Amino acid sequence: MAKTFHELAFTDAVRAMQEKQGSAAMYARSLAPDAPADDRLGPKEAQFIALRDGFYQATVSATGWPYVQFRGGPRGFLKMLDDRTLGYADYRGNRQYISTGNLTENDRISLILMDYPNSARLKILGRVRISDDPDLISRLMDDGYKARPERAVVITVEGFDWNCPQHIPVRLTMEELDPILAPFQQELADLRAENAELKARLDTAQSL
Repeated sequence: MAKTFHELAFTDAVRAMQEKQGSAAMYARSLAPDAPADDRLGPKEAQFIALRDGFYQATVSATGWPYVQFRGGPRGFLKMLDDRTLGYADYRGNRQYISTGNLTENDRISLILMDYPNSARLKILGRVRISDDPDLISRLMDDGYKARPERAVVITVEGFDWNCPQHIPVRLTMEELDPILAPFQQELADLRAENAELKARLDTAQSL
């Protein structure tokens, strides 16, 4: 049960809506005093995070407007520093700095990590510390990735929740498609070779 996540996410208004829609009893178990807390990442979360090459992150501005951004990079660029801390090197992008600016006023952040092929989703709530420490930035950088790091983003995990797989579309990257397509590509190559051989034989027979 995602006790800590639910304690943070289930405001009075949210719980009132759960009562209205009939789901309050189902979630009440996760908020019981003896329900285990979930604020420490385990091996399952570590493996899932290490395999991601992108995630969605949300921040909130001083005017109350949420801002959602997709953060992409090489697989594993979001790094688990310990069982309550994540970090990534913030590489230069379009230089709008909306997320960065928001986080200087409100350090709360929400992440959604997706595994589309397996219909899995991990939601994380945390607080951010932005650092210009060159040693930390270097530690979070990805070998061989040609992008300019501007800062380190360090996230203290306050809670997380594995989400329901319903309605997650199955999407594959080219890397994930390659082993699926390989047999068909080989079959096509064999058929083309066979066709070329038969055509050559036919041309030879017609020339006699």
